[in-house]
Formats: sequence, C-alpha cells, structure tokens
Amino acid sequence: MEWIQSINRAIDYIEDNILEDIHLEDVAEQVHISLFHFQRTFNLLVGMTAGEYIRKRRLSLAGEELTKEGAKVIDIAFKYGYESPESFSKAFTRFHGITPKQAGKGMQMKNFNKLTIRVSIEGGSMVDYRIEKKDSFSVIVYPAVFTEENSAEKIPAFWNAYFQEGLNEKVSGSVGICFQESIKAKEFLYGIGSIQSASAQSPDRMERIPADFRQIVIPAHTWAVFQCVGVMPDAIQNMWKFIYGEWLPAAAYELIPNYDIEYYPPGDKDAADYVSEIWIPVREKS
Repeated sequence: MEWIQSINRAIDYIEDNILEDIHLEDVAEQVHISLFHFQRTFNLLVGMTAGEYIRKRRLSLAGEELTKEGAKVIDIAFKYGYESPESFSKAFTRFHGITPKQAGKGMQMKNFNKLTIRVSIEGGSMVDYRIEKKDSFSVIVYPAVFTEENSAEKIPAFWNAYFQEGLNEKVSGSVGICFQESIKAKEFLYGIGSIQSASAQSPDRMERIPADFRQIVIPAHTWAVFQCVGVMPDAIQNMWKFIYGEWLPAAAYELIPNYDIEYYPPGDKDAADYVSEIWIPVREKS
C-alpha cells in the first residue's frame, strides 16, 4: 500500500500549500518518491497529472471565494497564483464555463473537491504475469524528451512519426523504453527501437548504430513481465493502471527505479487477441 499512502500524503501536502508556489520536485521529496515516479503514479491513480489537479483545486476554491460579498477578481487572481486578472479569467472560464464576474451572481459553477485515494479489493483480477531474471542486454533506440504533462499526447504521436518516417526500416520498433530517472526537472527520456544483443559482446561485434539512434545497456534485473491482451494502445494503458493501482500495492515485490519496457511483437495491434508485454524491474520487499 506504500504507493497509495504516498500519493495521499502528497495530496495533503498540496492542500496545505495550495496558495504557495508549489514545485512538484518538492512534493515528491516530501513523500520520498523520485519525481518521475511521483508524476507517473499520481497520473495513473488519479487520472490526471499533479499539475492539472493543482490547477483544478485552485480554480474550484477561487470560485467559492468569488461568491462572497465584496470579493474582487484581481485579488483572488493573485491569491491563487495567476500573474494577471486576464490569465485568471481565461482559466476560470475554461474550467467553470462562466466568467469570474458571473460567479458572484449565483450562476452554477463546478466543484472539485480534495481527492483521497483508496484501494477496494472486491475480487481477484486475472492477469498473466511472470517473474523472470534477465542478464544485461543492449537496446538501440531513437530517443526523445517528454514531460508527464505532455507524454499521454506526444508519445503516441512519437510512435506514429517513427513508422511514418520509415525509422522502423532502420531499427524495428518492437520496444518502447522509458528511462525513469529525469534528465532534468519534470523531463524524462523515452526511446523507440529494438533489443539488440547481450551486452557482453565486444564493441567490434556490435551492429552499426544508425544516425540519431542510441545504444543503451540495460543492466541485469529481475523483471515482472505482464501480458497485455487487446487493441493498442488501450490494452497497455489499462495494464499500467492495474500495475500501479492494484499489483504494486499488494505484491511481494517493489519497483526498482531504473527502466521500464513495453514489448510489441509482430502482429495486428488492432486485433482483440494481440498480445504485448510490459517489463518492470523489481525486487522482493524486505
């Protein structure tokens, strides 16, 4: 249950500092999770990014204050971290569907309350997975930088571009690899490519690496390997939610913050019986 407890503590910290300039690095540090895993876990368990949650909570609270007698839009805009009444008004209207001035006239607004994450175990979910030890191996990937805020939209577009531009003719796009440690605040590296060979091979035996691709050695690990059955990308996205929301809280294993791999064997990715895999490095809980 550590993941659930950590995200609930993070939500408490956000609520206690909702009027402050909240940095997600500070939130992650408060709950002793890496920034990458805090952002990913929050997104998968809550269904939105931490930044989106903070924005919605502030706009909801701002709406409540605007109903009070004597409330001024400019004061509330600055109170909730907006640089100008104009930027606040645009965000407020997008969220509530009415302007800040209309909020004080009894018009209906959206209410977005503080969230609490709970796990309710009502029955066993049938998921095929295995625990497998793998020696170190090499991958060749075409990398790009993403943030948790834009990854849901941009990574699928990255995959589409990989095949549309014919990069799969240089290196088959059979794996997607997420490098879990941020390269700088809020950013992480993601690559598309293929598993190449055992890392023990000497450099002169390595295959030629195409321009703009990188060769990366994945260290030896024990991996939890999950089968994802169904149409892509829904099947793999649903499995990620299961891993973070159900499997990790109850499993005898904990996640190692290193790499995770999505493996896409040949086949029809639009077929209901297509089988892909998620590999995550794990160790037994002490």
